[in-house]
Amino acid sequence: MSDYGHELEFGVFLPPAADQFGEALRLARLADASGLELVSLQDHPYQERFLDTWTSLAVIAAATENVRVFPNVANLPLRPPSVLARSAASLDIITGGRVELGLGAGAFWDAIVAMGGPRRTAGESIDALAEAIEVIRALWTPGRGAKFEGKHYTLKGAHPGPFPAHDIGIWLGAYKPRMLRLVGRTADGWLPSSPYAPPEQLTDMNRIIDEAAAAAGRSPADIRRLYNISGSFSGSGKEFLRGPVPVWVEQLAELALTEGTSGFVLMVDAGGDDDLRRFAEEVAPGVRELVDQERNLGTATTGTAATTTTAAPPAEARPVAGLPENLGVTPTPDDGTRLSQERLWDESVRPTGPAPSADAVYTATGRAGGQQLIDIHDHLRAELSRVRSLVKQVADGALDVGAARSEINTMTMRQNNWTLGAFCESYCRLVTVHHTLEDRQLYPQLRRGDARLAPVLDRLTEEHHVIHDVLERVDAALVATVSDPSGIVELSAAVDLLTDTLLSHLSYEERELVEPMARLPIRH
Repeated sequence: MSDYGHELEFGVFLPPAADQFGEALRLARLADASGLELVSLQDHPYQERFLDTWTSLAVIAAATENVRVFPNVANLPLRPPSVLARSAASLDIITGGRVELGLGAGAFWDAIVAMGGPRRTAGESIDALAEAIEVIRALWTPGRGAKFEGKHYTLKGAHPGPFPAHDIGIWLGAYKPRMLRLVGRTADGWLPSSPYAPPEQLTDMNRIIDEAAAAAGRSPADIRRLYNISGSFSGSGKEFLRGPVPVWVEQLAELALTEGTSGFVLMVDAGGDDDLRRFAEEVAPGVRELVDQERNLGTATTGTAATTTTAAPPAEARPVAGLPENLGVTPTPDDGTRLSQERLWDESVRPTGPAPSADAVYTATGRAGGQQLIDIHDHLRAELSRVRSLVKQVADGALDVGAARSEINTMTMRQNNWTLGAFCESYCRLVTVHHTLEDRQLYPQLRRGDARLAPVLDRLTEEHHVIHDVLERVDAALVATVSDPSGIVELSAAVDLLTDTLLSHLSYEERELVEPMARLPIRH
């Protein structure tokens, strides 16, 4: 899968319990004041403990100024689509374009039947949902009497209108293949929940959506990918969204960049103020920053983003031997300089890939992919040089914050309120996300394209883990330096070790991968 380039949005998923609506309203106002974009309520009209969702959304919309509201997701069997279309359009007009429409095919059929609704098989419920989307869009489209003849719903000359103030997105809650194909054919968005569709399942589900979109003549990018998520800010970080803020930031940024997920909606219970604030004030900005950085790096060679600073190769650099002259891409050699006495791996036992074939064919796209890898690495090298410079200035007692801020403003990893700690943490996160993308996206494609690369790819992944541990050491030394200025000695040593390991790794990766990237069919 890939990043579809959608603007990131963040929101909350609130329970509509009748005895706690005041709490839900308060949390909705907090979300609005905290800069979130979305507020949603589940919709179970047969549940006697819940308030009516549309009534509640109207009150929430009236009490807020910026957030968009939507049912997450509307229970279609108990909400006739013709009335639902007018309800959504009406509230969108009243709020000035702050309504979206989440739709579900239905569940809990005994409860639906008890309310006078239909009992449908799984297939019938999907057919009915497809018909409902046509009915809703027909009533949102100017024209004369709308007509539609379906098995479950009909329009017999109904007058379209009122018309929404903006293009309301129809987002479907879907999990199984037939529903996912319906998303690809007809929907504006996909809205699964992490307890039912964990992250490791998203790739296969997205593939079904994308294939259905292509078959229907649509671009996969036409479909926004949203995700209802739950988690905890305590934990080791080994599980999905179970850990401190940096864990959330890295995991959600990864989903944005590898699965195209651009909307994250946090399930919040009554009294969840702290989680909501942390999500809005720390997680959301962190995810946006990481995704922006990777998008800027990824487009640096296409002219669509600001040009990143490229580190010049060392003056004593040795040429990379063994690569064909017609490759057209020049890896950055390792000049052999080491700053630390500590060695975390044995470079002499690094495996090498297959020797280039004399009749290998290199494509322009493949060469561009290899050059992009080098350009991203050059950016990391340049930023590492700045990290080293700033740490040295701190060690020398010569760091001028004003001058540092001026320099930071030219970098992709800039902070609104800059500190040395914030900058170093940003750099560490950027390296981690870059390596995660390689492990999960680039390396599997190379492995499938040429099985002989397996030892090299395994070694590169092992080195990623080693570098991650070094980054943790940098973080720990940084924290120690904040409370004890003498910690700058340990911080400097950690940065030296990071320099040795990272620069050596980047050169090794380029030496081994730019040639196969140029000849194998890789999706960049």
